[in-house]
Amino acid sequence: MAIGLDRSGRLDPGSPTGREQPEDSTRAGGWYQREPEGIRREVHFGRDLLCFSGRPATLVDVLSGTVARSGSSEALVGGGERISYAVLWKMSGSFAGWLSDAGIKPGDRIGVLTGNHPTAVIVIAACLRLGAICVPMSHRLVEPEIRHMLADSDAKGLFVQDRLVERLPDPSCLPKLTIAIGDRGDLDVDCSDLENWAGSPPLPEISEEDCAFLLYTSGTTGRPKGAMLTHLNVVHSILHYQRCFDLAQAERTLIAVPLTHVTGLVAQLLAMWGHGGACILMDEFNARDAIRLTSAEKISHSVMVPAMYALMLLEPELRSTDLSSLKLGLFGGAPMPEDTIIGLKETLPDLRLSNGYGATETASPATLLPPGAIANHTMSVGQPVHCGEIKIVDSEGRSCPAGEVGEILIKGPMVVPGYWNLPEETEKQFTTEGFWRSGDIGCMSSEGYVEVLDRHKDMINRGGYKVYSSEVENHLLFHPGISEAAVIGKPCAVLGERVHAYIRPVACVADEDMLKQVADWCAGRLSDYKIPESVTLVSDPLPRNANGKTMKMELRNRLRLETAAKPGNA
Repeated sequence: MAIGLDRSGRLDPGSPTGREQPEDSTRAGGWYQREPEGIRREVHFGRDLLCFSGRPATLVDVLSGTVARSGSSEALVGGGERISYAVLWKMSGSFAGWLSDAGIKPGDRIGVLTGNHPTAVIVIAACLRLGAICVPMSHRLVEPEIRHMLADSDAKGLFVQDRLVERLPDPSCLPKLTIAIGDRGDLDVDCSDLENWAGSPPLPEISEEDCAFLLYTSGTTGRPKGAMLTHLNVVHSILHYQRCFDLAQAERTLIAVPLTHVTGLVAQLLAMWGHGGACILMDEFNARDAIRLTSAEKISHSVMVPAMYALMLLEPELRSTDLSSLKLGLFGGAPMPEDTIIGLKETLPDLRLSNGYGATETASPATLLPPGAIANHTMSVGQPVHCGEIKIVDSEGRSCPAGEVGEILIKGPMVVPGYWNLPEETEKQFTTEGFWRSGDIGCMSSEGYVEVLDRHKDMINRGGYKVYSSEVENHLLFHPGISEAAVIGKPCAVLGERVHAYIRPVACVADEDMLKQVADWCAGRLSDYKIPESVTLVSDPLPRNANGKTMKMELRNRLRLETAAKPGNA
């Protein structure tokens, strides 16, 4: 039984089931056509927003409600463990009790540096139950990135998997960090026996506008900033997924993307909490293992980047394995190539594919493609979600007619109130009407189907991982042998893009030697997926416009011609 359903399984008349089209909406269609009731206008964060009525107030309410209805159902499978919702509630309560005794209070920040492991989920739930703000951090981050996030958030506590302890910064760099917790006891606390810890503290007095998560996202300046995901934001995202796809308690999702990313955290883990579905955790994606796990665990639902589906199609085992349980395949981050769509249709005819578009700042989905629509809307990322408002504007901020290209602006209760300790950045990124400036270029049809035609100019999408070229360039320019550097995406059939660097060296050097120098220089300074995988050396200055900015489009065209001219690419 899911949020908004009564005990008979019927829709609760007061539940958030739809929306009315607002008079001032700039959309011309969307999911709202399907469910015209159950949405009202409310003011949050100083913005006039469309909101679901009758919603749970906080994520604690979401989880506790699911425990009450479906306590014996599986919540987590991974790391050799199977954990029910009742056990998850008990273990997270015990951990929250320990954190409370250790001095952690509502509003304190707790870093979570981990891969996809059940203990990470228990820590996330414990933070919510205590009213602490969880700061998820990818297991692929390196020491400078970890240090920045912990210092910027003023984290008071940290949970880290023991395999990642060596990446931690020196304690002297983080004077406010007082508690370090390991998953097997190598640090201050052993989390291996959570069920036998002290009782849970009283549930915190928190509001739906309180921050639940700080998720760090890089900007075009290359400096990661903390997006403040509130309970209101995430609850609406849970309901958007549930309403758009009729998710049910029997759902079993394979989480192969990082739990510390907005997709794994919100679109999968917390979305499953909304109706009591099971999360099967995969620590590192491997196509063959994903196929076997999908079959063995009767996976019904997945959210992956197109590259993961493409890699699974390359496995001969896919055609001989029973994957009939898999009914819904969501993807995002990039359009799915037509060959992949056709291959999946031929191999898994019962699988419904749906694209989606969002960002950390939108707490996951801003648009979703109705299942079944992909055949006629291959390039679309879908329609605005029920409570989402999207408009396309020109360079002067004027609304564009249907079909005209401009910047995509997004508004709704799922959009974060702003960035942690960055009021000026928050003001710059939001319009006076409360729309978030995505920086993405796209268009919207008269039926409300959105297409994203280009991303942030400086962003590379490597298999779903976002790489901001300015961040990589800043590190390259500190290399003593590099005078100029520009980083762009190199098209890749599997990952979508790979990181390519144009470099003007100080002295003559071979391409292969410079590539090795770049790899050695960036190792330990940048996450592995951000390190350039190919380079082009130039002797002349990089092309720049009148303002001195590197002309990336010219470099992209140059790379395309260089690639086509290579033997075997004709």
